[in-house]
Amino acid sequence: MDVVEDYNGHVEPGGSAARRTLDALTITKISVGPMDNNAYLLVCRDTNEALLIDAANDPERLSDLIGHGDDRPTLRTIVTTHQHPDHWQALGAVAGAYGANTIAHEADAGPLPVPPDRFVSHGDTVEVGDCALEVIHLRGHTPGSVALLYRDPAGHGHLFTGDSLFPGGVGKTQSPEDFTSLLNDVSSRIFDPLPDDTWFYPGHGDDSTLGAERPKLSEWRERGW
Repeated sequence: MDVVEDYNGHVEPGGSAARRTLDALTITKISVGPMDNNAYLLVCRDTNEALLIDAANDPERLSDLIGHGDDRPTLRTIVTTHQHPDHWQALGAVAGAYGANTIAHEADAGPLPVPPDRFVSHGDTVEVGDCALEVIHLRGHTPGSVALLYRDPAGHGHLFTGDSLFPGGVGKTQSPEDFTSLLNDVSSRIFDPLPDDTWFYPGHGDDSTLGAERPKLSEWRERGW
């Protein structure tokens, strides 16, 4: 697996992975499957334990991303951000191959191909080695969509938003009520408490920062669902 170390938030379908190295954690992004889904491998640098966000597709590519040598990280956990099938096509294969624990919100657990080993709710914490990720429940794209926040002690925040927040708007919703719910949660649980330099990693496409998107919030609300 070719991994680019000069991280800019862009990966190509079927192309190289891209890695960002923080003091305590590495974040590696890869695009998998026909819908250009992003999967993120987080590895604690002290313990070499790993967490995968969205085993979306291409289990062989995800296995290559984890590695095959003796020094490969130990995949302990797979978090599924929400129930839509393009985000869990490889969940059963990867969880089975590595014996990883699976995590999701209970409201989105029903359609998943394997029952979650653990349900999480808003405000919970998920560990990857010595690093902690905060669970943020974002209701609207699906009932149980979650985001994960890593507060880097040596830098800015890193937020994994699934399909709830993208550069240019919130995720797709099925009704005006769902849109209002999602935008309200994104506003009150992400934009209000978190600073502009928070970098966010969506379920498809390129990354962005909260500062780049914050001026557009009123435009998103006026645009509606």
